[in-house]
Amino acid sequence: MNRNQLTSRGLVVSFIGLLIITTSSMYVALRMGALPWPTVFVTVISMLALRKAKGVTMQEINVTHTLMDAGAMVAGGLAFTLPGLWILQPDAHISTVTLIAIALSGSLLGTAFTALKRREMIETRKLPFPMGQASHDTLVAGVQGGSVARVLFIAMAGSIVFTILRDSLGLIPAVITIFAGSALIPTLMIWVSPMGAAIGALIGPKYSFVWVAGAVFGYFFLTPLGIMTGLFTDMAAADLFRSNLGIGFMVGTGIGIFLKAIVSRFKEILSRDKTRARWPSVDPGTARTVSLLIVAVILLLAFFTDLSFLHIIVLLAGTYISTSLSATLTGQTGINPMEIFGILVLLVVSAIWSPSLAIAFTVATVTTVACGMTGDVMNDLKSGSLLGTDSTTQQFAQAIGSLAGAVIAVFVLLVMKDAFGNFGTAELPAPQASAVAAMAGGLGNVPAFLIGAVGGILLYIFNVPAATFGLGIYLPVYISAIVGIGTLIMSICRKTFAHKMSDADITSTGTILSSGLLGGEGITGVVIAIISMFG
Repeated sequence: MNRNQLTSRGLVVSFIGLLIITTSSMYVALRMGALPWPTVFVTVISMLALRKAKGVTMQEINVTHTLMDAGAMVAGGLAFTLPGLWILQPDAHISTVTLIAIALSGSLLGTAFTALKRREMIETRKLPFPMGQASHDTLVAGVQGGSVARVLFIAMAGSIVFTILRDSLGLIPAVITIFAGSALIPTLMIWVSPMGAAIGALIGPKYSFVWVAGAVFGYFFLTPLGIMTGLFTDMAAADLFRSNLGIGFMVGTGIGIFLKAIVSRFKEILSRDKTRARWPSVDPGTARTVSLLIVAVILLLAFFTDLSFLHIIVLLAGTYISTSLSATLTGQTGINPMEIFGILVLLVVSAIWSPSLAIAFTVATVTTVACGMTGDVMNDLKSGSLLGTDSTTQQFAQAIGSLAGAVIAVFVLLVMKDAFGNFGTAELPAPQASAVAAMAGGLGNVPAFLIGAVGGILLYIFNVPAATFGLGIYLPVYISAIVGIGTLIMSICRKTFAHKMSDADITSTGTILSSGLLGGEGITGVVIAIISMFG
């Protein structure tokens, strides 16, 4: 391990950033049903904090933002799954110790399987990992000028002030009603949110268009047509069908990923000679570390959760396969539907046993956290590979960040629950957790789910982002609307400034600006929630 890259000053910066990123990620995931990856954001924060330090290197900054980044995916994994338990059983009691054990288990498995897969994904298969590439480019460019800092903090300050005026003082409306709705057509509202617009700018026109298309299809085509033709008796029946259809698309995407990966892997093995077809080697030190981490997970789950030994074995096998798929998908596209993998492993466990809700959500949460960790931190490892950072040092930083993030994320989750009452509400829709709840507690409309699942598989096979389409069908329309507006604003900026700036410069500036807007609202929302809880 290179001590010149993991430094005491880097650790101080990392833990401050870890607290900010983990809390804001939890807030964004529960409020928006999305988790824009913070890789570029934490790169900028680390760079700004350390750039003028004596003897600092880009490798030190890289290790610092790797540690900082790890907590975000722990927060996302918890937010995308565990609130479903309280959606199904509002009075359910689960101890804080058990929650921390679940979060730690997912974090440790994510760290272990990242170590196993790093060489294959980054060095052997040389997957692009676009967010990791963007992180590298941002870091290299950022050390050459100070304009990045001004853009980031001006955007963050503006977002903080805006959120206080809206959520704390009530001087700005939270939503704007465009159309009041009727017996056939749902109400059309737009969420007044810098964070929502920033997400639209960050994910780009392709995914934003598919997201909004899903919302338009679900709310303004399927619903009125179904009511007019008698397929749905009323708006409530239409909403039930629509939500289960959206869940089906998301789950179908996961099944499509699994099938496509198996076929692709099988073709790779057949096309290689015996020497090249061998599985990538793992050095003895990594093997020992991974073994110790897995033993720690087994002990945590055995002593602090309701899982039996057989449950744990199936969970470990399912998580290993899921993290491999997660890393592959992330490396190829930059998209990681980690909660879908949690649902898939949950379905496997449910097919073997009839698990209690506590067991079902433990399985889904551990898998989702591990998949989020493996997919996201691979981006940091990709940028580290381009920079020549010591991979062992980076993965050690990942382990520290994930363990600290697990504790912070559990605390923030409980704070949000106490402040807003429960999940699955207008304030905290937690849509991914609702999807997990639907799978664990029984579907309200099985035909709609099956139609969506088949549609999700087919769309994914033809390279259409079916999970994003399903998310648009499922989420409240006001969230989809602000995402579309954010993408539209970004597209207008590209055309407006095309003659003055290169596309790369516009993209870089837009990314930093959007990261500031997102971070400001996310952080402020959590602070307001904490004040509300103690007040």
